[in-house]
Amino acid sequence: MAENLIVPTMAEMLAQGQQPEVLFWVGCAGSFDDRAKRITKAFVKILNNANVSFAVLGTEESCTGDPAKRAGNEFLFQMQAMMNIQVLNAYEAKKIVTACPHCFNTLKNEYPELGGHYQVVHHTQFLKELLDNGRLKIEGGTYKGKRITFHDPCYLGRANSVYEAPRDLIQKLDAELVEMKRSKANGLCCGAGGAQMFKEPEAGNKDINIERTDDALETKPEVIAAGCPFCNTMLTDGVKHNHKEADIKVLDIAELIANAQDL
Repeated sequence: MAENLIVPTMAEMLAQGQQPEVLFWVGCAGSFDDRAKRITKAFVKILNNANVSFAVLGTEESCTGDPAKRAGNEFLFQMQAMMNIQVLNAYEAKKIVTACPHCFNTLKNEYPELGGHYQVVHHTQFLKELLDNGRLKIEGGTYKGKRITFHDPCYLGRANSVYEAPRDLIQKLDAELVEMKRSKANGLCCGAGGAQMFKEPEAGNKDINIERTDDALETKPEVIAAGCPFCNTMLTDGVKHNHKEADIKVLDIAELIANAQDL
């Protein structure tokens, strides 16, 4: 079934002499990973529904360079970053929103020293902004009274101190927000950061993602909410490892809101 998603590119906007309110940085996971594409679609549906003027770079978007930098290849990171900065500056991008905390952290904190100065927000911050401005209405509906626990992505939480926006959105769903013992500044990594997503773990007696999923399962949730495509993958694998996929869903905040609005 074809979905009527409106996703203009910056090139199309420029051709019409328009500048969007925000540039949506999709990221590699959101573009290529089948599971993360559903997060991208959910976020676009919300933007369309809230009449937000946005655009993507499309084929002009390249990896931010986060995995290369975390894996120790600073040269490759700078090459990738410089290419992106040239494109972003050519379009005079001012405000960037992304659903990936890795892209968020890199664009926000590491691009400025290479000449890329932008206002960068995580999609949960942007959704909270839309909510506060009355442009987004969130109805509990689907998730009213459901037990939801939120896993703090490292690059959203500890690295950038964004803790409240995702939680505020969950509470607006009339859900019961249950915190893990290790949460917020004491949260535990899902195991995918530092380019670990792209390699097998070293030998040990327990994988990090299983340890983190156990934290989540202790809260007896119906939904484990995430705000990062990498975390989503690791927690989904953890839920499958525990044979709980029939009972517990792992969903991004954008998916929760899109589902609740029946978009």
